[in-house]
Amino acid sequence: MRNDLTIYDDVADHWWSDDIRWVRTLKNLVPGRLSWFDRHIDWADKQVLDLGCAGGFMAEALANRGARVTGIDPAAQAIAAARAHARASGHDIAYDVGVGEALPHADESFDAVVCVDVLEHVGDLEKVLTEVARVLRPGGLLLFDTINRNPLARLATITMAEDTLRLLPRGTHDPALYIKPAELRGAMMRAGLVPGPMTGLGPRGITRRGDPTFGRLPFKTILYMGIARKPEAI
Repeated sequence: MRNDLTIYDDVADHWWSDDIRWVRTLKNLVPGRLSWFDRHIDWADKQVLDLGCAGGFMAEALANRGARVTGIDPAAQAIAAARAHARASGHDIAYDVGVGEALPHADESFDAVVCVDVLEHVGDLEKVLTEVARVLRPGGLLLFDTINRNPLARLATITMAEDTLRLLPRGTHDPALYIKPAELRGAMMRAGLVPGPMTGLGPRGITRRGDPTFGRLPFKTILYMGIARKPEAI
């Protein structure tokens, strides 16, 4: 089975334990993403939607930067784990169970939408981006990352990361859902968003436990991240 999203519920009870290597890998991606996202937005007091938040790694990192965060994910048990950890950590984060194709939020209710490790999993990319544009306020930002579609990306993310190194569970990704940057730019424009800069994302080091750390890379061949903006109201 490909694009198996049950994995997030399966490990919900261990999400914050650091016991599972692939979950630690997801946590290790957060600083690398934010080191680039931080260049484009001051998070303080911003209303931010973490779309596809899973157990809450990015949501809590954004809350620590002063954002007022709402997280949403279809994995109900992962959301329960995120809520429990937020309460225990003293974070005031709202969490909802739901999907990007039908966000349960009002029009123009967020200053930013963060969407990481998500777009390559959704059933209807165009609908998700239309929903993102709807809930963004004029001038608001979409900050994202995803996986490029080409043989090297498939080799790196499936053959190596899933099948060989076990950095991710087998079946996590379906390479048919990967997105070329030009395709994503086109889809964002059709949704009413203005694409901004993109950059690569990938391994930059290794921890004492042998886990990769991540950061910005000059090439977008495998993972890439970027921003898009909703135009200001005329």
